Amino acid sequence: MIARYQPPSRRRPRRMGPDEFGEDQQSQGGEGDVPARKVHAPMTTYVLIPGAGGSSWYWHGVTDELGRRGRDVVAVDLPGADAGAGLPEYVDTVVEAVGERGELVVVAQSLGAFTAPLVCARLPVSLLVLVNGMIPRPGETPGEWWANTGQEAARRAYDVREGRDPDAPFDVATYFLHDLPQAEIDASGEHAEEESDAVFATPFTLDAWPKVPTRVVTARDDRLFPATFQRQVAQDRLGITPDEVPGGHLAALSYPRELADLLEAYVRAGA
Repeated sequence: MIARYQPPSRRRPRRMGPDEFGEDQQSQGGEGDVPARKVHAPMTTYVLIPGAGGSSWYWHGVTDELGRRGRDVVAVDLPGADAGAGLPEYVDTVVEAVGERGELVVVAQSLGAFTAPLVCARLPVSLLVLVNGMIPRPGETPGEWWANTGQEAARRAYDVREGRDPDAPFDVATYFLHDLPQAEIDASGEHAEEESDAVFATPFTLDAWPKVPTRVVTARDDRLFPATFQRQVAQDRLGITPDEVPGGHLAALSYPRELADLLEAYVRAGA
């Protein structure tokens, strides 16, 4: 589940124009968008898209929580290790996994935020939720996102505030596992997946955010994407103020019940 990769080193930022998605992304869309459907709670299917590494195991706690509430859940395995798989192949994988289901709530973790809006252009999605998400801009690649958003500077400043050495080698335990129960830490090693460089070179092809209600969720103790940084990116790129949940970057592993509660609250609010 936890990808064997390190965040890209600093790159020269690509010049970006004014906010390409406009001020209110919950009402924006482009050609080819599938019209959003109103959420009907009893029919809802959650589609859970993982981050780097692409393992559906990341969502197992949230899947169990939603299953106990009678929800249909599709947790998708993405071809993260496939050197020939970029965003189009990731989207195809999600679409195939969903099949003929409708009334979809798509939830994406971290890198999955590049895939999820593209899925919305092909499936009848009622709600899109980004969790600690790498919110893309038109034409941007996941590899460019880091420098374009200033992630490295934000991470370093947060490390300094928290008393960590910002120049220390990247450490999985420090940035991913710090708030996980020991049982999840032990299991995570069995689900660590390779993430090829292919997806990081694939541009995000939508020229406008899909016409789907969108929510952004930030984990308040995320050390990789600090909460203040996530709030700024969400405001700049989508005009959305994120909701907060406890936990770090892998909040679905550390606080699955709290995340499931928030997802269910979103669905009830739209019913």
